[in-house]
Order: sequence, then C-alpha cells, then structure tokens
Amino acid sequence: MLNNLRDSLQPHLEKMGRGFASTGISPNGWSCIGLVFAFVSAFIYGWNVEFSLIIGGIVLLIAGFFDIVDGQVARASQKITKSGGFLDSVFDKIAEVAIFLGILVGGFAEPYLVFLAITLSLLVSYTRSRAESLGVKLQGIGIGERAERLLVIAIVGIIGFMEYAVIIVIIIAAITFIQRIIVTVKALKE
Repeated sequence: MLNNLRDSLQPHLEKMGRGFASTGISPNGWSCIGLVFAFVSAFIYGWNVEFSLIIGGIVLLIAGFFDIVDGQVARASQKITKSGGFLDSVFDKIAEVAIFLGILVGGFAEPYLVFLAITLSLLVSYTRSRAESLGVKLQGIGIGERAERLLVIAIVGIIGFMEYAVIIVIIIAAITFIQRIIVTVKALKE
C-alpha cells in the first residue's frame, strides 16, 4: 500500500537519493545503517525502561527511513545489483524479526501474539518471493506489506499500545498473506 504512495513521491525520493549518493556511502552501506538502527530500536524495546515505546518507535522510524534511502541511492548511483537486492531483503527480515524479539523481551505483548506476528510477516515476504520466482509480481498487493507493518508498530507503539499494534500487524499480515495467495493462484491458472 505504501509502495503505491512511494510512486507518487518518486521525484522527491530521487532527489533525496542523489543527495545521499553524494556522500559516497554505497547502497549496501545504507542498508547496514538501517539494520543498525533496527537493532537499536529492538534493544530499546527489549530494555523496557521509561519511554522505551516512544524512543524505540522513533528509532524504528529512522530505520525505516534508511530502508528507503538504500534503494534510492542504488538507483541514483546506478548501482542496482542482484546481490544488493538480496542483502537488502535479508536485512529487512533480520530487522523485522529483531524488532518483534525486542517487543517480546520487553514484555510489551503476549508471546503467542509476537510468534503469530513474526510468522505471518515472514509468510507475507515468502509468498511474494515465491510468486515472483514464478513470474507473478506482487509488489503493492496487500494492505500489510513490511512498511505498513513497521509503521503500525512504531506509531501505535509510540502512543503506548504496543500489544494492539502487534494484533493489528497480525490482522493486516494475515489479510495480505491471503490476498497474495489468491492473486498468485489466479495468475498461475491463466
């Protein structure tokens, strides 16, 4: 869903990508920076001190920002590579699992809810990866892609309702998982 918004913001994102590319840091370098911020956010959630939800959420939003930067830098510097795309995808999954583990360790949600959120989030990613290996494009399909899921965690967490954020992630990830299965099966039958 946010990928569709990203398309309308593309001219601004391209300008941002050129700016960040001028630093000389590679797209993979920006991916690593985003992963570090995700780990810091996970650590803050897991630490569960006063204002953990607010600070962890802000740091998670920064991690999400750098997740946008890496791809824009790759485009702006014409350094789009299969290995970079692969690393970015793997780092995204590591970051997402780390965030949920931080929420679990911090005691912000019931363990079974965190387990469901991690499982469904990974299934959403897996269905896209598997479908695309079969020639079916799924970008923008579903209401709960990674960006939406992490935005829910960050914002709903910041206002103090992390367990509800995890429940919302479970719901939107489940819907997206089902949507992607339906779209893929229909496309493969044609």
